[in-house]
Amino acid sequence: MEQVRNRMATAFVVVLTLLGSLLVGTLTAAPAQAATRDGVCDTGEICFYYNSDNVGSISDHGKADLGNYGTDPATCYAFRTAGRAGYNQCIKNNVASVWNRTGVQVRVHFNSGFGGTWDTVAAGAKRDLTAAVKNNNASHDVTPLRTAGTFQVPFPCGETWSAQTRTNHSPQLSVDFNHSPDEGWKVYSSAPGEVTTVRDLGGSSYGKYIVITHAGGYQTLYAHLQSFNVSVGQEVTATSWIGRVGSTGGSTGPHLHYEQKKDGAVIRATFASGNPIYYGTRNLARTSSCPTS
Repeated sequence: MEQVRNRMATAFVVVLTLLGSLLVGTLTAAPAQAATRDGVCDTGEICFYYNSDNVGSISDHGKADLGNYGTDPATCYAFRTAGRAGYNQCIKNNVASVWNRTGVQVRVHFNSGFGGTWDTVAAGAKRDLTAAVKNNNASHDVTPLRTAGTFQVPFPCGETWSAQTRTNHSPQLSVDFNHSPDEGWKVYSSAPGEVTTVRDLGGSSYGKYIVITHAGGYQTLYAHLQSFNVSVGQEVTATSWIGRVGSTGGSTGPHLHYEQKKDGAVIRATFASGNPIYYGTRNLARTSSCPTS
């Protein structure tokens, strides 16, 4: 009987030892953030391939901007699919193809810090990078055309426009820009962004108007336009010509109706070169990011 008890005790110890080993293995598993960069292109990731045609080792990244890939083998972002060409090499200047599974567009830039020329990779795109950045990549931007809320007066430099605000304006925080003469003058985007609305309401409300969506939850709206010079989905910079001043919709005379929004709500407009008076009239002029055409 004593031998039986000893054998049972020994077996119990062995089981506990095995369970302990499994538990330790579980507790010491790689961090979650490392597990997401496992050399497998999962849904929600932007994936870079060492070779063309989405072949070779993969470097997979979550939905976040990455401004510097690095070149130091000890700290750089590397290709992680073992057994494939390029494994463990730094991805900077080594990416030939890409698969964008983030659900949003991603820009792959020539320079670090989201600088230089870029290739815009649409959501779902699986292809070689364009010649401009193929094997010449240094950063990628998941929230391109970002703005920190700094906007330009929506006209060329060298022009002075009267910015009027009033308590009975609709919406109240919008701005009416006037200039003599008004009709047909060029209107420019206030900041980098994507054109999300180009619409003509006919003889009511805004008439012909444009909405540009910027990063950080910002939007700008340009109304009563005579004509459009952009289309929905177009990416613009702070120097992009988007339309001409008009008197469409419910306007009683040529002017630009302008709004800045944050998270869907109209806010007090601010500009890099000065701010309107709430409520009153002030002359404003763009002094930086000057359009050239």
